[in-house]
Amino acid sequence: MHILLPPSEKKATEGDGPPLDLASLSFPELTAARKRVITALTRASRRKDAPETLGLPAGQIDEALARNKALKQAPSVPVARLYTGVLYDNLDLASLDPEAAAERIVVFSGLWGALRLTDRVPPYRLSMAVSLPPLGRLGTFWKPAMTKALRPSGLIVDMRSGPYAAAWKAPRPAVAVRVFRETIIGGVPKRTVVSHMAKATRGAIAHDLLDAGADPATPEELLKAVADLGHTVELNGANLDVILPS
Repeated sequence: MHILLPPSEKKATEGDGPPLDLASLSFPELTAARKRVITALTRASRRKDAPETLGLPAGQIDEALARNKALKQAPSVPVARLYTGVLYDNLDLASLDPEAAAERIVVFSGLWGALRLTDRVPPYRLSMAVSLPPLGRLGTFWKPAMTKALRPSGLIVDMRSGPYAAAWKAPRPAVAVRVFRETIIGGVPKRTVVSHMAKATRGAIAHDLLDAGADPATPEELLKAVADLGHTVELNGANLDVILPS
């Protein structure tokens, strides 16, 4: 089983290790593409229209641009400690077996393509949804290199958001995890997509699977494993739907 995760906008503020070493990163087939994105991002971050091009929030512009300009010199941090958003808070990597988590998890990134938890990179700011001059939309840019580099075996549990899923189509057997909230209106159940809780739920399910040492080989085995861990789930085609109560 492999669990595919998106990154998070919220990240560690600084690294504590040596500068970036591209040759040390997982998926070395992505090295050439990584160099192109680093160069393009560094240049874009020096432009006057950088905040608009990179989609940076007003309160984070200076900090984000400073990080992007210093990618090659800044101290690095393990991916396991880099991302600190809602999904990763609920994943709670510190409480899991680090070797098992590193073996099972692949994190997608607009800057690095794909990473393992043990890889070391500097903090940065770049979404896969960005159209980065002159490369264009990053999801499209990464697709050819990712297709060659990623050849996982076994069941794929896909927890990526849309822009990151667009960068690489997971081969079968693959199950995308969706999260819905169910409410009863006039005696009729109605399901709605949730955002914040979807991230938290995906993180919790990834944690529970890894903590239990689960290794389902089929979507049906995944359904049973997640249900046995206390979640309300349904298998709908290639989707594992998690149902949250109102």
